[in-house]
Amino acid sequence: MAQKPSIPKGTRDFSPAEMMRRTYIFDTIKSVFRTYGFAPLETPSMENLSTLLGKYGDEGDKLLFKILNSGDYAAGLDDEQVRQASKICEKGLRYDLTVPFARYVVQHQNEISFPFKRYQVQPVWRADRPQKGRYREFYQCDVDVIGSRSLLNEVELIEIVERVFAKLKINVTLKMNNRKILYGIAEAIGHADKMMDITVAIDKLEKIGLDNVKAELAERGLEAEAIAKLQPILELCGTNAEKLAKLREVIGCSETGVKGIEEMEEIFGYVEKLGLQLPIELDLSLARGLNYYTGAIFEVKAMDYAIGSICGGGRYDDLTGIFGLPNTSGVGISFGADRIYDVMTGLDLFPEEVNFSTKVIFVNLGEEEQLASLKIIRTLRDKGVAAEIYPEAAKMKKQMEYANRRQIPYVVIIGSNELAERKATVKNMRSGEQCVVDFDAVATVIE
Repeated sequence: MAQKPSIPKGTRDFSPAEMMRRTYIFDTIKSVFRTYGFAPLETPSMENLSTLLGKYGDEGDKLLFKILNSGDYAAGLDDEQVRQASKICEKGLRYDLTVPFARYVVQHQNEISFPFKRYQVQPVWRADRPQKGRYREFYQCDVDVIGSRSLLNEVELIEIVERVFAKLKINVTLKMNNRKILYGIAEAIGHADKMMDITVAIDKLEKIGLDNVKAELAERGLEAEAIAKLQPILELCGTNAEKLAKLREVIGCSETGVKGIEEMEEIFGYVEKLGLQLPIELDLSLARGLNYYTGAIFEVKAMDYAIGSICGGGRYDDLTGIFGLPNTSGVGISFGADRIYDVMTGLDLFPEEVNFSTKVIFVNLGEEEQLASLKIIRTLRDKGVAAEIYPEAAKMKKQMEYANRRQIPYVVIIGSNELAERKATVKNMRSGEQCVVDFDAVATVIE
């Protein structure tokens, strides 16, 4: 009995129709990256485990896919020995693109001109429980600049967010915060030692609500007095400037917290002077769980479609220090291609031309008609028009049904009568309208 074909849970095949849409997203994002001077980079699918472990927190480490060493290495081991896989694993699939990027920068530091600006569009893997919108294999579209502490880099990333989503026609809000502000809050309520506990809990504010966050903070060892001090901070409202002014009153005793406020004031100042139309909200509950963020943090939400964040990132001051290159600050963001795809599909935002790979197909009605069609097809392809001919001289109905199933917008028919007059019948498959034109005028009808 033949084996039923399948793929691992949490992975997907992408049909030609899906790939055309995904390619449109990737190409749009890359085109914006390039206009800001970012260059492409690729790193291997697998990294040494020593590169990956300890960079994503305890939860992240649990989600790393570890790769068993070669079969020869495992030969002769019994089942129990094979189960002890961690002892014979030295490599793992990359969890994100940021840590491999930091590794690359340190490894190639003598060849790189700093600040180094790169973009990277590749798949990443996480041993998560597959569910709707959460996959074990998915693509990230990262853009980072490393080797500069200037806040102009943050401003540039905000501009990139604005341009990408304007081109994709997705209405979004950019939520921002600063890890220095979060540290200042922890310091102001007397728990600088529990900064990670506090950030992990308040990062869930939108999902689980204030009462549940307070309960979690209590479980993590914060006394009622500290939680009471934290609540009004999380409930701050008003403009970004008003929030920062109120925050200064509350955490002004924290030098780190004040530094975070000043950074956000500078960033928002540039945004205002540049006249950016992107809605930006200072969200003090935004923490982003990854350990390596040290400054401004970003998260983008779609306004017209219910889904998690579709883009996120932040400033990391010493990610490369782990690999032996200290004091090299970087900042970057990652666009979630899969969620962007879901938003655009749900809101029907893809341009019509993305839905077909061929613009025009010629019906095949015999050898002489074939040759005339092939000559016209050559001229169309020279003009960049995707054109093809049905490969066999089959019944007209069969060929028309084929064009319909593939959503090809134009069909050209050259029969014996048309051939004699050197004319072609061009049918618009959407409107049903058709016209007869000279052979050399076919391109003008379908362009």
